[in-house]
Amino acid sequence: MNPDFLKLNWHSLLENLNSSGAVLQKKVLDEASCSEWISSYDQSDLFRKTVVMEKYRFGSGEYKYFKNPEPEQITKIKKEIYPKLSPLANQWMENLGINNRFPLDLNTFQDLCKEKGQTQPTSLLLKYGKGGFNTLHQDLYGDIYFPIQLAFFLNEPDKDYEGGEFVLTQSRPRAQSKPIVFRPERGDMIIFTTDFFPVKGVKGYYRSQVKHGVSEVHSGNRHTLGIIFHYAVS
Repeated sequence: MNPDFLKLNWHSLLENLNSSGAVLQKKVLDEASCSEWISSYDQSDLFRKTVVMEKYRFGSGEYKYFKNPEPEQITKIKKEIYPKLSPLANQWMENLGINNRFPLDLNTFQDLCKEKGQTQPTSLLLKYGKGGFNTLHQDLYGDIYFPIQLAFFLNEPDKDYEGGEFVLTQSRPRAQSKPIVFRPERGDMIIFTTDFFPVKGVKGYYRSQVKHGVSEVHSGNRHTLGIIFHYAVS
């Protein structure tokens, strides 16, 4: 995996995330790491649960939740990135007048999840084939959730698959939702809001709800590694 997450330009990343609710960072994972994650999809001992999207009308495709303990690489990602994101998450709560603050370290936040009965890890691998898609949704698994999450894209568009864009919709007051479309390449990372983020308006900040999904894959296979910091109810 490359580079060291701590060496990324976090000032720029957080500024862009704060202003738009989502930001793309190019080439975070190298090709070998992407291939390893794709290969791990068939290693059943790594996962606690498999979800077939059609069964629940979530879309068309499949995803698998990692079991405890999560792979060492995921733990490393979480421990390095969470402290970078938690101050911004707290700033969002303050801007919106929400009486909720997140611990600055990951272990304390995960302990809060466990106190609420949220003990199951929620990081996951997703796989889409031809015709696959993911309906617009939010990854909320209990009373406690962290408002920012990550997605790592493991295949090369136009080579491994066609279609399959990463789509977000952002609500606006007294207006229709705004669509935001990313076409990430292999190894790219997107940081985006799990639920909402503050947008400054003429009368102060308002809460902009965000949902995310995946457009239809026209050919090939598309894999994504999703990193979610909060746990799910058992």
